[in-house]
Amino acid sequence: MEKANNLSYGNTGGVFKNIRVYWLAFVVYWGILLFGYDTGIGGGVVSATFFQEYFGIIKNGVVNQAKSDAISSNVVSVLQAGAFFGALGSAPLSAKIGRKYTLLLFTIVFVVGAILTTIAAGANGLAEIYAGRVISGIGIGAISAVAPAYVSECSPKEVRGRITGLFQIMVALGVMISYFINLGVGLHVKTGLNMWRIPFGLQLVPAGMMVLGLFTVKESPRWLASVGRTDEALINLAYLRHETVDSEEVLNEMAEIEAAIVEEKEAREGLGLKEAFFGKGNFIRFVIAFMIFFLQQWAGQNSVNYYAPQIFSSLGFTGTKNSLLASGIYGIVKFVATSIFVFFGVETLGRKKSLFISAIGMGTLFYIIGAILKTHPPPASVTTPPPASQGMAAMLYIYVCFYSMGWGPLPWVYVSDIFPTRTRVYGLSLASASQWLWNFVISKVTPSLKTALGWKLFIMFATINIGAMGVFSLLIPETKGKSLEEMDVIFGSVSAEARRAQIDRQHRVLDAETGHGHVGDGLERQSEHSDSIGKA
Repeated sequence: MEKANNLSYGNTGGVFKNIRVYWLAFVVYWGILLFGYDTGIGGGVVSATFFQEYFGIIKNGVVNQAKSDAISSNVVSVLQAGAFFGALGSAPLSAKIGRKYTLLLFTIVFVVGAILTTIAAGANGLAEIYAGRVISGIGIGAISAVAPAYVSECSPKEVRGRITGLFQIMVALGVMISYFINLGVGLHVKTGLNMWRIPFGLQLVPAGMMVLGLFTVKESPRWLASVGRTDEALINLAYLRHETVDSEEVLNEMAEIEAAIVEEKEAREGLGLKEAFFGKGNFIRFVIAFMIFFLQQWAGQNSVNYYAPQIFSSLGFTGTKNSLLASGIYGIVKFVATSIFVFFGVETLGRKKSLFISAIGMGTLFYIIGAILKTHPPPASVTTPPPASQGMAAMLYIYVCFYSMGWGPLPWVYVSDIFPTRTRVYGLSLASASQWLWNFVISKVTPSLKTALGWKLFIMFATINIGAMGVFSLLIPETKGKSLEEMDVIFGSVSAEARRAQIDRQHRVLDAETGHGHVGDGLERQSEHSDSIGKA
């Protein structure tokens, strides 16, 4: 620890205390902007008239609806198929080489896929788009699994929900940008290969920003500690907290991190994947992680997200300008609502209450939209959307506000909250794989469901919102304001008394190594806090 003791990053305090954590999240979440952009761009590309004529969906002015649904669902869904495997494959690599370099590797994978979709043309153009989307999906899936773990492990518990919630802000920003890129291309590039080369090629900008930015951030202190690189972990933790390496705050947090890691290694040495999934207190966390994303994907929002132009057309916003502009407004509302909630609401309402209110609000609005669509179906072709269509669009905008205050950002925050260091990467990978698996299913079936069900599609989603998601919200434990290490007590992996003893023991080790004995009182207070959680 001598090297660590010689380093000092200083304590600036105030509003800038966590600035380095926010910078890390900003850099890492360029990849999440790609997540949002890539998922939003596909529906606009495949709905363009030139794209449909070029690839044989429209022949002699006649639309082959079955072929349109098939190609639309394929272009959108193969991204999710690749992402499913990327999310699963990222776990062992991230555990071995760290969060930072895993993200760097998979961002480069994404770039390869983005280039392939951009240059697609000719007889093999559709196959090249499919292949590029799959490769890009592998990169996106891995990024979506590793990025929340990385940011969560580097964030102090007081602002962890807000910082981790930036994930959904960047998703919403990416989606919003994709809608307006589609609008611009739809209005100004009506023919030619640039109709898809521009939107697909623009993916390379945030990817490049992320690659460069990753060279400016530190590796996760919790990952470093988990592989025995304690000196580096303490240095990085002090850097992220804007503190000296011998400050009480940093030493207390480091003691808590090491206590959790030592405890896990002693209790679970050599148990591997079986332990990770079925160890004491772990299985329920994996069930929650899987189910929360299963339900999120069946909330209906991603059906609108991926096929916004087509959804708004079905509500009466016909024509390229009307449907794409309505989609763009939807993207703006989603971005603004998500940002407001993440910065001002996520640490105020708590996880459970926010998820419950969100589910009830979404379901109510979808029931209203379904009822209006049944009783006031839009005319086949109009220049100006009728009042009923405008009303349904307004309900959809309010719907996405409810989504953005709960089931949009909070599943990622919640899953990042609940896993201990040793199993967090596996938990985030399973959660991300679940998200992408059901993402794939939703993106694949939505065009066919929209054609087959019509207004009943909204009724189906409304029932899921209230009947399943609302109930689920009431059953899960609250995690607001709890440290990552305190989750073991909440989920029964360890008793509060055993955790307190382990923290005290690890603190004595740190005192001996650093020569500072003044932090015992602070650690004792932390131990008492853990004890109070166990008794709550």
